[in-house]
Amino acid sequence: MWTNRATTMVAIVTTAFTLACVGVFLLLYVNLLAAAGWLQDDVKIMVYLDERLVSDSVAEIEQQLRSDQAVASLLFISKEQALGEFKAQFPSESHLLEGLGQNPLPASFVVALSPPFHSPDAIYRWAERVRQVAGVSKVDYNQDWIDALAKVIHSIELVAIGIGVILSAAAVTIIANTIRLTLFARRDEIAILRLIGATTSFIHIPYLLEGAALGALGSALSLVMLKFMYELFRQQMRATGRFAGLDNLIAFLSPSVCLALIALGMGLGFAGSLVSIRRFGEAKA
Repeated sequence: MWTNRATTMVAIVTTAFTLACVGVFLLLYVNLLAAAGWLQDDVKIMVYLDERLVSDSVAEIEQQLRSDQAVASLLFISKEQALGEFKAQFPSESHLLEGLGQNPLPASFVVALSPPFHSPDAIYRWAERVRQVAGVSKVDYNQDWIDALAKVIHSIELVAIGIGVILSAAAVTIIANTIRLTLFARRDEIAILRLIGATTSFIHIPYLLEGAALGALGSALSLVMLKFMYELFRQQMRATGRFAGLDNLIAFLSPSVCLALIALGMGLGFAGSLVSIRRFGEAKA
């Protein structure tokens, strides 16, 4: 690698730019997935109670909901609180309720489900189960919005996988061509090694290790580039002032993901070397 410094540096830098593109999409994917998770955590289900229920029955329903493992938090809203919130949110429409003589708004529970039950199917099954509870008149939540959010998350995953596969293939091609050039430059040495009895493994292992090293170095350099762009982006967000506070919501790749990206680069480099060695062997044959 040191003997062919120029070729090595070109391979590392090119691989770094390719894996940096993978890292950019991975960074976007991680943060978009986190944002979608926050939106899912914010989903609230309204459980409306029958107006004829007495306080003891309300307490029984509350106890039943609190004992449900799917329920993360529970908030009771009385008829009076519901009326007060309606007047606070819609002051211009509050006169519509004054002519009714009595409060038409029902008491309710605001329910937040725990993370394992955030999928659209789990929410639907839980809502259908609660609808069968005696004293519950209606269970309401924005099912269309939840389904749309689930589709967005699935689309993000598919796009991230597709782009990752394409750019990873590009990295393998770059490293494979670099190793192939090295093999051609040393073809006379390789021929001499074969003549004096060197095994195929003895000849191939250094090039496989070289490819893995190129991939690991390129991946490490791509992380440095990503970190620089990430910090620059956060500074720009702070400087504009329009997105104050949002810079604290985005996060860089976790240490485990960074190590995984380096391991990915190493694996791609190894694969590129393997492809190049096979092609070189076929060409020699």
